[in-house]
Amino acid sequence: MSQEPRRTGFSGPTLVRLLARLTDADAPPPATSLSGQLSQWLGWPDAIALSAALKAGSAAVPANPRACGATAEEQECARVRGALADAIAGDNALAARRRGPGRPSALAEAMDAQVDYAIYRHRYVSQQQAMETAIGALRGRLRAALSTRAPDMARLAMVDAVMERVLGAREQSVLGSVPTLLEGHFQRLRQAEAAALAEAQAATKPAAAAPVAPGAWLAVFRKDMQSVLLAELEIRFQPVEGLLAALRGS
Repeated sequence: MSQEPRRTGFSGPTLVRLLARLTDADAPPPATSLSGQLSQWLGWPDAIALSAALKAGSAAVPANPRACGATAEEQECARVRGALADAIAGDNALAARRRGPGRPSALAEAMDAQVDYAIYRHRYVSQQQAMETAIGALRGRLRAALSTRAPDMARLAMVDAVMERVLGAREQSVLGSVPTLLEGHFQRLRQAEAAALAEAQAATKPAAAAPVAPGAWLAVFRKDMQSVLLAELEIRFQPVEGLLAALRGS
């Protein structure tokens, strides 16, 4: 009897789709519209600050006649994004462990099987902090560049500053839950491999080869964690891309 898959297809940011796949859960539909959600997140001082930024403009800094493009800003954005992506790809905790003559495969597999998730939680949080620091500084530099352009660009810089302050805590709270979601994936992969190996050993006529190589689950988890971090980098970089697009058009 065939069973239809429980999950339904949906579209959304890569990070959301990845987490839905790794946690074996559907992404819930938004309960309210974006404007409704913002109204719940903004306190009245934040709403006043945002309204003031949106209405500003007449006293904004005049356009800089020497501005002829955003080449320098584009290069800086590419440098920061590349450095963050390289740090994720080069993280030793996420890279596949090398098997050398001084580290027999069986010993390495035993060590992998006993690894604690706390190591990966720490590395994920460290990467998040690095992204937050670097992208926050970059966002500030882009706003400073926008403030020297046309009045509407200066107003956009003001709005972005308010939005970063207002939504920063919300973003930190939401993204801060990702390591906890990954812990469930970590445990499921380890338990699934242990069950498969135990079943193979208990078989009366074991197969010529084990169904999976001991310790393979950890390599799968490391790759998945890298993918989630890169997807989070994409999410965090969206405001930067918006500011950069405004600079290109100013």
